[in-house]
Amino acid sequence: MSIHEPGPGAGQSLRIMLLCSAFNGLTQRVWLDLREQGHHVTVQLALGEAVIREAAHAFTPDLILCPFLKERVPQDVYEHFKTIIIHPGRTGDRGPSSLDWTILQGDEEWGVTALEASEVMDGGDIWHTALYERDTTMRKGVLYNNASADAALACVQAVVAHFPAYRAGTWRPTPLDEGDPSVLGRERPSMPRQARAVDLTADSAEQALLKILASDGVPGAPVRFTNVPGTYRAYDAHLESAGPRLAPGDVGAWREDAVLVGTASGNLWIGHLKASGSVKLPATQVLGEHLSREQEWPLAPQDEPDGLTYQPVTYRRSGRVGTLAWTLYNGAMSTAQLRRLQAAVAHAAADDTDVLVVMGGPDAFSNGIHLNVIEASATPAREAWENINAINDVIYDLLNMPEKLIITAFGGNAGAGGVILGLAGDIVLARAGTVFNPHYRSMGLYGSEFWTRLLPSRVGPGRARELTDACLPVSAQMARRIGLVDEVLPRSWGTFVAHVQGWAEHFARLEQLAAQLALKAERRAQLDAVKPLAAHRAEELAQMSGNMFGDDSGFALARRHFVHKVKPTRTPGNVAIHRLAPEDADLGVAAD
Repeated sequence: MSIHEPGPGAGQSLRIMLLCSAFNGLTQRVWLDLREQGHHVTVQLALGEAVIREAAHAFTPDLILCPFLKERVPQDVYEHFKTIIIHPGRTGDRGPSSLDWTILQGDEEWGVTALEASEVMDGGDIWHTALYERDTTMRKGVLYNNASADAALACVQAVVAHFPAYRAGTWRPTPLDEGDPSVLGRERPSMPRQARAVDLTADSAEQALLKILASDGVPGAPVRFTNVPGTYRAYDAHLESAGPRLAPGDVGAWREDAVLVGTASGNLWIGHLKASGSVKLPATQVLGEHLSREQEWPLAPQDEPDGLTYQPVTYRRSGRVGTLAWTLYNGAMSTAQLRRLQAAVAHAAADDTDVLVVMGGPDAFSNGIHLNVIEASATPAREAWENINAINDVIYDLLNMPEKLIITAFGGNAGAGGVILGLAGDIVLARAGTVFNPHYRSMGLYGSEFWTRLLPSRVGPGRARELTDACLPVSAQMARRIGLVDEVLPRSWGTFVAHVQGWAEHFARLEQLAAQLALKAERRAQLDAVKPLAAHRAEELAQMSGNMFGDDSGFALARRHFVHKVKPTRTPGNVAIHRLAPEDADLGVAAD
């Protein structure tokens, strides 16, 4: 049985079409969940009314679900097929900037609503609303991929559960009554540029932070600096509670990818910027010519600052357990970031601990090499080559710690080389709801990161071929069933972190550790006897050289389309979504 065949399901099987603007992380979660329940699910990109109409009548779905849709559904389609929109807002909320407004206004509770497609945008009958408490410090992309995605999945599950009774006439959705005092949502316009624009000379650090958080992904928050020319879009902001007070509007310091700017009250780190006509890049790369070495404000991963700051990679020790954690924007890893991560790995290796936990943040564990940085480089092929070798070096160093047990904790989604990076762990844990895309082919790459050893050693050669050839997502539960991960831990972030620490402390006990390290040495010897690590690397890089320098599989065009969010012109086949590159946290919306 193929790992992507529908499961047996517990109830009535439905024919469900997912109509979406992009096969993003949320749509992938919904697709995986519905198929595991045994439903027959197809994916159709919203490529125009004629395409939608033709696809719906060809598939004849019982139900059309729209987990991520910016376009209108044709009236004749939603009148003929029951069509449910999954809207990221509370009951009564209408408009395209739902998450943007709730972040900017600081709402502590928000929700997702499942409602029928109708003539009035977001005004149809309500099938379900799932509420959640919102972390007010969370940027839009992270919120979308976590609490909002969880609530969206709950709405999808409720719709599917209600559908048999709806079809039998024993259950009906609730019409929207905007006069009902319990309906807290309201119609709101698309957020205008002036609401997003950051004025560093007038806004406080907290006000500027909210604007950047709300504009994360697309379109970014417009910003100007007093001592640097040009207008930029800002992303990836973090408060700074220490250090010298900077003049409002000034860029006054930098650390790794981020620049420190002054506001009307307090300082703020900005991690990513987008200049006019360019792509989103690390802020220090964008403003490099305006920064001096004297302005660097370094902070090592092992340093523990007082208060709020920008520290994308941290190393903390508790007893015999060391934890190396990172929160890299959208999970992309540039050459420079990986060289810093490699230094942190070396520090962790030298520490006299027994167990090393390696984990990413709740947004993304890793999506491998940094395509934006590569695309913006003067010589993209050379930068891609440096990037792939840098991630190879990090993985090589993790694989060569015979005296430590390494536990990988996938706290967020992972793709391509990011999945393989996690497989460098001796024990691999995943947070429930995590989506894995362990393939490269849709980006025109053969892949490296020692995947030809690490993936088959986990799932076997046959499944390794299936995963890399089919280019389809894998859920956390499916990953556990096939051996890609060892255990799935609770979805709640705090509970997940506590469970990871519990696993680490368990194996740090001497009797557990000795047995695990002996097993680790035995596995390594067996694999090396078949083919040493150096041979895997050489063979993979020989293929990647042709991909990157010879462009023999379309890497340049695939990369360009991904970076610039070029919308596909067709959905290739019924469920043949394998040619679509998963969207990043930009939520699949074209940048303006």
